[in-house]
Amino acid sequence: MSRLVLTPLLLAGLFRVQRLPREDDRGAFTRLFCTQELASAGWTAPVAQINHSRSAQRGCLRGMHYQRPPHAEMKLVSCLRGAVWDVALDLRHGSSSFLQWHAEFLSADNGRALLIPPGFAHGFQALTDDAELLYCHTCAHAPAAQAGVHPLDPRLAIVWPLPTGQMSEHDAGQAALPADFEGLRL
Repeated sequence: MSRLVLTPLLLAGLFRVQRLPREDDRGAFTRLFCTQELASAGWTAPVAQINHSRSAQRGCLRGMHYQRPPHAEMKLVSCLRGAVWDVALDLRHGSSSFLQWHAEFLSADNGRALLIPPGFAHGFQALTDDAELLYCHTCAHAPAAQAGVHPLDPRLAIVWPLPTGQMSEHDAGQAALPADFEGLRL
């Protein structure tokens, strides 16, 4: 029996993952990751890296991050504590949803995750203090391939639910997408 329900979203290759916990009077057991269950959504590589982040203050904004090919990565993003507004932005050259974004409310309580394909940028805003995320990646971090887009780029018109709180110098220093940006060629 599948413990992960995959729902395709409007941006091709992007999936909502709903976890189905097993609960009884002792508590609960929840599957966080399963290559076999995620294969139908395109996860075929082994997990190359797992990262954990904690945002101390509500309103904190992180992103929009991605890795350029050949280090473009698929990632599964889960909220372990608190709640976040999680955003995926399609940067794939030739995609019918190029420069469109999709957001999901992820929380420790709702059991949802976002499965983000290669060629997307990712970011989030903490909706609670002490929001914690767990990321599974198909590629390890490659500093030379690291890239980003300013999360407040007016061209993208990402709707963040809260006023912008803390943002790292790195994220605040990201440039807006240039007008001639043609996308990532995967």
